[in-house]
Amino acid sequence: MKRKILSKLIEWKNKKNRKPLIVNGARQVGKTYILKEFGSHYYEKMAYVNCDKNKTLDKIFSQDYNISRILLSLSAILHVNIEPENTLIIFDEIQENPTVLNSLKYFCEDASQYHVAVAGSLLGISLHRDTSFPVGKVDMIKMYPMTFDEFLMAIDEQPLVDVLASKDFSIIDSLSVRLIDRLRQYYYVGGMPAAVAEFALTKNLEEVRNIQKQILFDYRRDFSKHAPIQEVPRINMVWDSIPAQLAKENKKFIFGVLKKGARASEFEIAIQWLLDAGLIYQINRITTPSIPLKFYEEMSVFKLFVLDIGLMGAMSDAPAESIIVADTLFKEYKGAFTEL
Repeated sequence: MKRKILSKLIEWKNKKNRKPLIVNGARQVGKTYILKEFGSHYYEKMAYVNCDKNKTLDKIFSQDYNISRILLSLSAILHVNIEPENTLIIFDEIQENPTVLNSLKYFCEDASQYHVAVAGSLLGISLHRDTSFPVGKVDMIKMYPMTFDEFLMAIDEQPLVDVLASKDFSIIDSLSVRLIDRLRQYYYVGGMPAAVAEFALTKNLEEVRNIQKQILFDYRRDFSKHAPIQEVPRINMVWDSIPAQLAKENKKFIFGVLKKGARASEFEIAIQWLLDAGLIYQINRITTPSIPLKFYEEMSVFKLFVLDIGLMGAMSDAPAESIIVADTLFKEYKGAFTEL
């Protein structure tokens, strides 16, 4: 599947002052896939390492940060002759091994001729107190779920992408019925690559929803795995409340919906954790519609949105017919789908 982030990866490859790259984002938005696609199409060779429960990797990086020794060891275990410039080194699930994360500093300082890219949500890194983040020694690219354009490309609707890009509204208007039909499909499927791939291949809406439910289950497991244990109940309460909050007439996120008498201070850490995980977006109210908008943000008044519209539909158990077929889609849920 085509992803727009590929152009940013190519720009990084060609940078003169290139540093090790972190592709950051929520789980299952396609970080590993796009790095492998990038490596296979734009490099002669690729050295891929999964950091999750990799005891061999632990031995290599626990000794010291001698990059020559590390590269020689990686070449041996991967059976790849790692060479400068023409080999992409990929460290996947880097949040599971903070010593590998810390090594990026030394790749930057001592071996900048090597192309190193890592994928990870970075959740849990802060729990390892003896390991610091390599500030100023890495490049960062944030990855999100697939956009509507990317969804259209995945289902072989490139002509519609071209029409939208042309901004010729007379043509766009003539194709409005077809575009709205595809938009409804996107509202249901969303932009998580696994769900989009299933829909593109089979058009099986039930299986798409099963995939979305599994992703939501995996996210909830991450709450318990990575978040401070005392915050997990509050994280669950915030996460579970988002669809209902968006479907109400509220102009802002209401803490009283979470529990009677709840205060903002009780849930600040929970909300921040979900933001850092890339699982939600916080949109603050603007008091004056002037540029720059940041000057007019009201930080205490905001709405929270789930990272993907398809996942929000799965969280709220919105039936397929109400999204894809019903004429009331753009009125139901108080505009929650169209707002997202």
